Amino acid sequence: MADVHVTAVCGSLRDASTTHIALERVLEAAERGGASTELIDLREYELPVFDADQDREDAGDAAELAASLREADTIILGSPMYHGSYSSPLKTALDYCGFDEFRDTTVGLLAVSGGAFPVTALEHMRSVCRALNAWVIPHEAAIANSHSAFEDGEFVDEKLEERVATLGRRAVQYATIEPDPDSFQGDQNIGAEGK
Repeated sequence: MADVHVTAVCGSLRDASTTHIALERVLEAAERGGASTELIDLREYELPVFDADQDREDAGDAAELAASLREADTIILGSPMYHGSYSSPLKTALDYCGFDEFRDTTVGLLAVSGGAFPVTALEHMRSVCRALNAWVIPHEAAIANSHSAFEDGEFVDEKLEERVATLGRRAVQYATIEPDPDSFQGDQNIGAEGK
C-alpha cells in the first residue's frame, strides 16, 4: 500500500486542539500501514466565507486546499462538535470543494466533543460526503468528554486510542475500494462542482 496517500483535514482552530491530536494518531496508524500522509491544519489557510459568486482561485487558499484533497486516496475529516454539528471552518473548507475532490474517494470521519458523544457531527459529515458521492468508511471515531480523554497530549484510554488508530488502518485498507453507485443525494447536488 505504499502508493496510498491519506490526507486529514482538521476542522478545529484551537491551539490545544484535541481534534488535531487525534488526527495525528490516525495518520500515524496510516503511516504504519504503509501510506504517505498529510495533515491540513485549517489555521494555516486563508479561507473566506464561501461565496458562490466568487471563483475558487480568487478565494484565498481555497484552490490550494482543493488541489491537496484531489491528490488524496483517502480523506479523513476531523471536527469538534459545535451546536450538534461540525465546525464552521470545516464547513467552509468543504464548501470550496466538490465532486472533483470527493467523488469515488474514500473518506474517514472523526469527531470530538467536550460533552456527550458527537454522533450528530459524524452524521452531518457523513451526509455531506454521501452528497459528494464519496465512499465513507463504516468505522468512525468519536471522542466524548475530550477534556478528560487526553493528558499531556496522550490518550488516557487505550481502547479509545485503538479505535482512533483503527480509523487510520481502515483509511489505508479501503483507499482503493470500488465505490458504490452515485447516491441519490449526489444527483440533486448541483452546488458541488467547486468554484
